[in-house]
Amino acid sequence: MTAIPATDAAPSGEVVVSVAIAGMTCGACAARIERRLNDLEGVAVSVNYASERARVALPADVPIARVMDEIRATGYGAELVEDTVPMADGTGEADRRVRYFRRRLIVAAILFMPLCDVSIGFSLVPWLRFPGWQWLLVALAAPVLTWAAWPFYAAAVRGARHGTATMDTLVSLGIVAATSWSLYAMFWRDTDNAPRSWLFVLAHQSGGAIYIDVAAGVTTFLLAGRYFEALSKRRSGDALRSLAAVGARDVAVLDAGDAEHRVPVTQLEVGDRFVVRPGETVATDGEVVFGDSAIDRSAMTGESLPVDVAPGDRVVGGTIAVGGRLVVRATSVGRDTQLAHMLRLVEDAQNEKAPVQRLADRISGVFVPAVLVIAVATLAGWLLAGASAERAVSAAISVLIIACPCALGLATPTALLVASGAGARRGIFFKGYQALEASRQVDTVVLDKTGTVTEGTMTVADVEGAPGIDRALLLRWAGALEVASEHLVARAIAAAARPELGTLPAVEGFVAEPGLGARGYVDGHEVAIGKAALFAAHRATIPPTLAALCAEWEALGRTAVLVGRDDEIVGVLSVADTVRPSAVAAVSELRALGLHCMLLTGDNEPTARAVGAAIGVADVVADALPAQKVALIRRLQGQGRTVAMVGDGVNDAPALATADLGLAVGSGTDVAIDAADLIIVRDDLRVVATAIALARRTLRTIRGNLAWAFGYNVAAIPLAACGLLNPLIAAAAMGLSSGFVVWNSSRLRHAELDVRTPTTPDRPPTPDRAGGGSEDVAAATDRSQPALTPG
Repeated sequence: MTAIPATDAAPSGEVVVSVAIAGMTCGACAARIERRLNDLEGVAVSVNYASERARVALPADVPIARVMDEIRATGYGAELVEDTVPMADGTGEADRRVRYFRRRLIVAAILFMPLCDVSIGFSLVPWLRFPGWQWLLVALAAPVLTWAAWPFYAAAVRGARHGTATMDTLVSLGIVAATSWSLYAMFWRDTDNAPRSWLFVLAHQSGGAIYIDVAAGVTTFLLAGRYFEALSKRRSGDALRSLAAVGARDVAVLDAGDAEHRVPVTQLEVGDRFVVRPGETVATDGEVVFGDSAIDRSAMTGESLPVDVAPGDRVVGGTIAVGGRLVVRATSVGRDTQLAHMLRLVEDAQNEKAPVQRLADRISGVFVPAVLVIAVATLAGWLLAGASAERAVSAAISVLIIACPCALGLATPTALLVASGAGARRGIFFKGYQALEASRQVDTVVLDKTGTVTEGTMTVADVEGAPGIDRALLLRWAGALEVASEHLVARAIAAAARPELGTLPAVEGFVAEPGLGARGYVDGHEVAIGKAALFAAHRATIPPTLAALCAEWEALGRTAVLVGRDDEIVGVLSVADTVRPSAVAAVSELRALGLHCMLLTGDNEPTARAVGAAIGVADVVADALPAQKVALIRRLQGQGRTVAMVGDGVNDAPALATADLGLAVGSGTDVAIDAADLIIVRDDLRVVATAIALARRTLRTIRGNLAWAFGYNVAAIPLAACGLLNPLIAAAAMGLSSGFVVWNSSRLRHAELDVRTPTTPDRPPTPDRAGGGSEDVAAATDRSQPALTPG
């Protein structure tokens, strides 16, 4: 297996460091830090908001302390961390943040509902007020507007200290303004002339109008958004932690006297010899010095079959020994291993993705300062026009309240929550906004083979005996022998024999032939099973009919296994990884969305081509290691393609993270699921097309929500500034705007997402496409059954 480069390329004289950043509250914070640091000469920075880390590349003559000082000067905490691969821990801070917002959200939600009912009642029906009614509202609102809203105040003050304004600034001002106006109206205004009908409410002479519930509502809704964002950020690091967990934690090291000592894997050094027993994980990259075994490399390459290794062969850390005992000499340790490099591939790919999920924060760069200027101008304008201070303040506060971004804050999370529920019923899980944004422009879908297009488990596809040997007898001999073996092919044969024959005879004198097969005695006769080389030493010849059948099966990508009895070949079995029944329909539905499909696998070329022909995909790339999968994704992106990757294995995680849209099937590994943007939890590949259609529909809904919410502010602010909106009506209008956003999002529950079957074949690949095939795709899609389905 070709090794992946172990170290990251960096220009001579350049230092790369990792910095943990504290205090970021939105994607705009990450962008602000990047802008400030990238202004430093020779410094290149990529800030990962999800992991709260910055990867900083700087010239060797630039002190790291300068970078740390610049981050702190921007208003955020900074701490230099060791640039090593992350391990399966470090969730404590993320859990603390989730609990932090959950506690505040629960308190705010519990108090907001009764506050809303009482406040509206006292505003619209003033004669319900009783002596001391003001203190009831204050008691309900105070915990929400102080303790629960504190995160917004703290962020606004921090931004003000450094001369910046975000949505936290406007939210804080809106909450304070609404609260101040309500307290003034409750305690100091004349309540005897309070309005008696909606006609009076529309005028500015509304003596007792209060809307303290508006301030509490803004706080509650935005706390909900921050809580769900904290949940998402906690999950965002799981891809790296899960991938790191693939590696071994300790290892049996041999000393000079060949005595074993169990030590943590971190103590391994290059040149150390260590032991790998059957079922154990290879601790690090190395070379076999003693023993024979079969190595399951599916975690690293996606290969469906284990590979036999012997002295002199290289093994990779994170793979699993499924055969005999090995002694391995370590050639790479720590961050120089292939597994560590895969971790960096995932992390780097995540850093390269610009966060899209907070469009409202990007708007705030202009929107917030503009609203503040308009509010001040409104106050000054009314005073200069000779209006009373009360009327001028009322109009200015109306501007702040009508501009309070409740609808903007709800536009994205409500649509995502509704889409998540609708997707769950279809077996789809959205991990965040990234999937929605990427789905809009996806034009190429890359499908992993093993475990995605195929079932990922070996099964007996066909059984053929020599003349006079029937199927049951051949399975009896082969199954009895293979029950004693741990090889994946042997397990498939044994699993096929048991249901047909029930109890199998015992095997005696079982001997495994590494890389060839196995021998033993069944019913008093010597039975052998394996490759043709196993029988060559005994000069057993393959009958011409069976030889032709072996060639035919191998051309289809199957594994042919010969069965011998007393040095005579009596039959052959074919073992294959079964194509999912939904794969053909899934490819057709993806084409109906205008998407070009490719098949990408670490398996061999004949098998990959056979699977591609079975599902109707001509563009096939085989023998691809994880780094080569990433390279292919980037090459397609360099050609102007927007790429979606569908995978399930550890080896797919870097490609899933690199693709514009990563989709993981739920039956796959936790690493692939954590690295992807969309999770398909149903065992049906057709859901991939449905997921993309739902993501596109959700994105259109979010954009519509944002357009409405921003348009509402643009239209309503002039009315408020002109004195045409009472603060109470401004609050009601804001509530209606939020209601519209929620209603528009709720329509996703019943969205029609059926994908029509296409009438035209997949469009051919571009001339420069890597691995592009020339098979007739239209002919392949006419097949009603996958070619590799067992008979």
